[in-house]
Amino acid sequence: MKQVFDDVSYRCNQMVTTTYSTSFGMATKMLANSIRQDIYNIYGFVRLADEIVDSFHDFDKVSLLNRFEISLYEALDEGISVNPILNAFQHTYHKCKIDRKFVEAFMHSMRLDLTKSKYLTVEEYQNYIYGSADVVGLMCLKVFVSGDQAQFDALKDSAMSLGSAFQKVNFLRDLKADFEGLNRTYFPGTDLNRLDEESKAAIIKDIESDFAIGLSGIRQLPMEARFGVFMAYRYYSKLLQKLKKTPAMEIKNARIRVSNHKKIILLTRSYVKYQLNLI
Repeated sequence: MKQVFDDVSYRCNQMVTTTYSTSFGMATKMLANSIRQDIYNIYGFVRLADEIVDSFHDFDKVSLLNRFEISLYEALDEGISVNPILNAFQHTYHKCKIDRKFVEAFMHSMRLDLTKSKYLTVEEYQNYIYGSADVVGLMCLKVFVSGDQAQFDALKDSAMSLGSAFQKVNFLRDLKADFEGLNRTYFPGTDLNRLDEESKAAIIKDIESDFAIGLSGIRQLPMEARFGVFMAYRYYSKLLQKLKKTPAMEIKNARIRVSNHKKIILLTRSYVKYQLNLI
């Protein structure tokens, strides 16, 4: 039965989410049951594409991404895929009326990771972040608003800002891995060989601005989504605070993280704030 395969596909995306990201997996569990699986489906899709370009170093990444992209668009056009990750994603894509241009922009940024190692201008940097992060926020927002286009239009700027903030925090946290392992530098005008406190402060100020806009949107989200997204915001805000306190050269030489124990504390405190309407 097709439903059996669909159920397996959904479980695959849930497993991908919880395996690859304990923090995002924890936040997704805080969403209402009615929308949780669709977020798993989006995460599974974007994670698989990201793994192709970032992790499969012993294989032909271009060929793998080409085949993945062909399968992706076949899934969207035909409403089915034998790839369980894409089969689940196409379901959410059609159910939530996700704009195809969001998917295309995401794939464009993934393809850039195969050929582009430096972003020299602000425009290049912003275009990459739009495709790699902002549109993911917009896909999730499509799920959160359950087809309410007016609500989507009202919240899309804050969703994009939150996606940008999450991505930029990842860039700052992963400076060492990106620079030494993948030979990538995302922040324009920043010499990572001599990252100083002034450069770090400018990056953090930009992220804090994105977070402020993102938080204003979180407060307006439907109840089904609000706490889960707030939880993700709290985790990344905590990570940014740690990065802010860490010397610039130490950031470049080590990967800063929030321990699982502190994530649990964050969850508890975030729930109290949410219940008291203090977000």
